[in-house]
Amino acid sequence: MRTNFDFTPYRRSTVGFDRLFDLLEATARTETVDGYPPFDIERESEDSYQITLAVAGFRPDDIEIVAQNNQLTVSGRKPDDRDEGRFVHRGIATRAFERRFQLADFVQVQTASFDNGLLRIALKREIPEAMKPRRIEITGAAANDLARDAEVRIEDHQADRNAA
Repeated sequence: MRTNFDFTPYRRSTVGFDRLFDLLEATARTETVDGYPPFDIERESEDSYQITLAVAGFRPDDIEIVAQNNQLTVSGRKPDDRDEGRFVHRGIATRAFERRFQLADFVQVQTASFDNGLLRIALKREIPEAMKPRRIEITGAAANDLARDAEVRIEDHQADRNAA
């Protein structure tokens, strides 16, 4: 049983976190009871991840992967089986599914591969150059005085060497 948490006090005292609170509230509303299909999320390096879904019974053309607005949706739907009567027991789940994964900013889907009933989706975080930290040079009277003092000291040192 889940209890709803009220983020209103936090929304009033923070700026720019609306998207985070919306995500937390949406996650609290969509309680996932069904664990189908099972999946793993692996961190391969600091900026690389891989999601592996166990989708036995599906073919690659039965599965659709859509990445949009920081959300990755993986859905699968089997075509209607006409030979239902020949199975005595059907234990491999082939029911339709949809899995959603919320992606962080700048995380992009790189590739998707299907092998032995496992769907692997490679993800990579690629921060644009404009968003990376950069060093800012300090200018102004104090900085100019330091540079001028360094130049004078170099000139004095060279004059002393020439006089000797």
